[in-house]
Amino acid sequence: MLPDLDDLTADAHVVALPMRVRFRGITVREALVLRGPAGWTEFSPFVEYDDAEAAAWLRATVDFGWTDHEPAADSVPVNATVPAVAPDEVAGLLARYPGCTTAKVKVAEPGTTVDDDVARVAEVRRVMGVDADVRVDANGLWSVDEATRALERLAPYGLQYAEQPCRTVPELAALRSRTAGLGVPIAADESVRKAADPLAVARAGAADVLVVKAQPLGGVTAAQAVVADAGLPCVVSSALDTSVGLGIGAFLAAAAMTPGYAAGLGTAAMFASDVTASPLLPVAGRVPVRRIEVSRDLLERNAASPERTAWWLARLARVHALLAAA
Repeated sequence: MLPDLDDLTADAHVVALPMRVRFRGITVREALVLRGPAGWTEFSPFVEYDDAEAAAWLRATVDFGWTDHEPAADSVPVNATVPAVAPDEVAGLLARYPGCTTAKVKVAEPGTTVDDDVARVAEVRRVMGVDADVRVDANGLWSVDEATRALERLAPYGLQYAEQPCRTVPELAALRSRTAGLGVPIAADESVRKAADPLAVARAGAADVLVVKAQPLGGVTAAQAVVADAGLPCVVSSALDTSVGLGIGAFLAAAAMTPGYAAGLGTAAMFASDVTASPLLPVAGRVPVRRIEVSRDLLERNAASPERTAWWLARLARVHALLAAA
């Protein structure tokens, strides 16, 4: 059942969290956190997403805030996240993820080159050692030809998989066929969470691994159904959430993620501040599966401007109206 808008906004707060490093072009992450009967939950579709796309995120907000989910494990393993930084910054970034034995490395960042990507991945491999799992994520920014050339150069560093190297499902399928001899599995992220049919990539044989995010897929309940139907290994990742949103992902990862993989839920380490005094930070390579209690002091300290707060509340009202009319 969709709560009334008044219920959603009764204890709702818009925050603007400063980031330690630029990521996805973002230096400040805005989010709306609110309290439901089951606890704190989050509504944080990226600002460029339209209302129709943001509707799934609101379904996730309601699913977590108005449903008593039981944790399926005490904690889940997580990966370190390395943005598109220079090699000399890699060691310092990895130090924020104690105990993590998997790293996801951003590649194909606008304004950088494949040489930059290779140097970054090489340094991650050097710092973490030969036994670590290293993934790369291109966010769909390569063409098939560009991805082929890039993966040929990156494959010697022993990649666990390449996440969304190309934008479309047909491109992923073509790349997967073309690079079959490299030993680099192809993972789909945007082709799952931004697709009208999140299972299309699995049916097309276009990926070896699915990367799923709780909020874009409509919440823990809906995302579990996608994973069950896909029949492929699954990795749960974050959408640059606050610790409240990361908690949603942790519940999903504990219930649905394929053993042997690390979740992309250690991203609280990328924020200079959070909404809780006990952020969901990696400890011994894992994060706990628990609901987050927010700090009223931190909500106030990190409050967005009045203009941005009004923008988010108006957005919430529009998306709520879309769901109510569906």
